[in-house]
Amino acid sequence: MNKKVIITGANGFVGSNLSVYLEKNQIDIQKLSLRNSWEEKIDRNVQAIIHLAGKAHDTKNTSETSEYFKINTDLTQKLFDIFLNSDCKDFFYFSSVKAVADEVPNVLLENVVPTPKTPYGESKLKAEEYILSKTLPLGKRVFIVRPCMIHGPGNKGNLNLLYKVVRKGIPYPLAAYKNERSFLSIDNLNFLIYQMLSKSEIPSGIYNFADDDFVSTNDLIQIIGKAIGKKSRLWNIPKSLINMMAKCGDIFKLPLNTERLTKLTENYKVSNQKVKKELGINKLPVSAEEGLMITIKSFEK
Repeated sequence: MNKKVIITGANGFVGSNLSVYLEKNQIDIQKLSLRNSWEEKIDRNVQAIIHLAGKAHDTKNTSETSEYFKINTDLTQKLFDIFLNSDCKDFFYFSSVKAVADEVPNVLLENVVPTPKTPYGESKLKAEEYILSKTLPLGKRVFIVRPCMIHGPGNKGNLNLLYKVVRKGIPYPLAAYKNERSFLSIDNLNFLIYQMLSKSEIPSGIYNFADDDFVSTNDLIQIIGKAIGKKSRLWNIPKSLINMMAKCGDIFKLPLNTERLTKLTENYKVSNQKVKKELGINKLPVSAEEGLMITIKSFEK
């Protein structure tokens, strides 16, 4: 496949990894920064635009609400309008599962009724709605990608906190919480994008991106121990006591606060069945455990 693709946000974690992966598969990459007269720099004859650039969720809640909409919504609208009036065939918009659900009681599907609760999620959803409101010219495709928590070498996030707990031999105190979560290995993300680019029969639409298997935080602790050769320790401290400690963390800015506790213990299961069905595959190349092992082992280097 000899194609050329524009990637916005190409210097970020996902963008840099995806660029390398696609270039290894004979796809030319044009990195586009959405700053300073970027509209004039767009090659309107490329095969696809992969729009990754955006303002990430600020867990410290110090960002102005308007920033999210200016970056995540307004810039996406401008870029999509250019796509509609170009010879480019495919547009990938990287939204987020948080654009539609902060809580997932069962398993998140693409047809869920959106109920975002943060400016980040709301700004992503507004961009989705704008894209879906437009009539696509014949021969064009649009993919709204909703990834769950992406990880891989070079991207630590909350995994780094758990890694430090296990590395230092500290018992994990939240074993009383039984949950299941979805993760997304950067290797699986790269694979899915390449397959969608390669197969012209894949229809436009919204697609969740997630690994095949759900992983509990307790299992994750044990995977971390396995990856670094350390014995993991799980403590079943009463939930009422942990919740009280998290509230203290909100007040005194401690590592464990209510938001972090929720992220570590909530259920957040995301279905990837739709994208696998369209691609005609049963399994992604990397299992959830394998992907997590790769990421955790990278912390040791």
